Amino acid sequence: MNNDATPLHERRFVRVRERHDGFVEFDFSIGDPELYVELILTDQAFEEFCEANHVRVLSGEEAAQIDRYRDTWVHLGGADDANQES
Repeated sequence: MNNDATPLHERRFVRVRERHDGFVEFDFSIGDPELYVELILTDQAFEEFCEANHVRVLSGEEAAQIDRYRDTWVHLGGADDANQES
């Protein structure tokens, strides 16, 4: 997704999911925006977090591309196989 010369471990991404009641719900990833953790911080803490981590905020199209990839993988049975009982 990112073709620059920045080392993989230094590429940091944020995808804002929702803002409400003074909080920001977002995905944070290092190296690969398709692998992320979900976090919730206050607005101020979020701004400080982004500045401290030198993040790049994903565009709407980049986020949609990640969703399409994930949905294709799930549709092919990747996630369903792990959740089925024996």
